[in-house]
Amino acid sequence: MTNEYLNNPEYSSGVAAFEEKNFSLAMQYLSPLADAGDADAQHRVAIMCQNGLGVVRNEVRAYKMMLAAAEQGYAIAQHGIGFMYLEGDCVEQDSAKAAEWFRKAADQGLAGSLTTLALMYEQGNGVEKDPAMAKKLYAEAGFEF
Repeated sequence: MTNEYLNNPEYSSGVAAFEEKNFSLAMQYLSPLADAGDADAQHRVAIMCQNGLGVVRNEVRAYKMMLAAAEQGYAIAQHGIGFMYLEGDCVEQDSAKAAEWFRKAADQGLAGSLTTLALMYEQGNGVEKDPAMAKKLYAEAGFEF
């Protein structure tokens, strides 16, 4: 991820506020950066909108922001949008689309996505059941058998 805002005081203040769970202040700082296209800010704004943290829950904005960050290749947002599709949260449930997004994050080495995708292959949820693929993905995530 390239983040042109790393030296931006608004970005730093927004991230600090987010980490301190001062979500209304985080939203004030991060929302303009998210609207300007920063993937990390988009991901954080999506989380706040999805969960009603510092703002009224806004499923449309949560999905829009998570998708924008995911489409930029931001792995944690790809994981997040995968869960939105898997759970039907902020978007219509679609296990096949969930698997596609988890694959993108897994391809970047995100252990949580590797594990979730492995479980999906194990269960045949959104993908064809494939115990060998499940075992391979679990191994990539660091699980030993």
